[in-house]
Amino acid sequence: MNSNVSVSTAVGELALGETFTFDELVRAVQRNRGRPLRIAELTELGVNDGLCAVWLGTVDQDLILHAHSDSALHRQQFVLHELAHMILGHTFDEYAEAADFLLPDIPKETRRRLLRRQNLDSPDEVQAETLADIFAAAIRRSTRDSSRYAEIFG
Repeated sequence: MNSNVSVSTAVGELALGETFTFDELVRAVQRNRGRPLRIAELTELGVNDGLCAVWLGTVDQDLILHAHSDSALHRQQFVLHELAHMILGHTFDEYAEAADFLLPDIPKETRRRLLRRQNLDSPDEVQAETLADIFAAAIRRSTRDSSRYAEIFG
């Protein structure tokens, strides 16, 4: 999905049904984006800045880094929120050149996405959290138990 889409359209385009596992969701995102996705905990994330997770896209793969939490459900929500941004086609182009000047070694899109996260009431953030909640509910309803969930979230 290359452009902004509605939450209902995004869910339908994944073709996962009403219930699915975390692994099935990750595979659907990889399939739709045509590239691998890596998910990893970065314990330093959020220690000083409150950032829970970040999606970093490169030319050939996506990476979601999430902060540590003692709650597996909390960590899952961090990742589901980032997956939602990816699926919804959110881009973060409206930030000024100041970030470009101050953070030249971080890719432009990443800088803008990180800065945007400071406004948690923005329509994109609300939309991503709504979709993440839909994903979480579908995963909870899933009766399948073969998942990398425990491997990723402990």
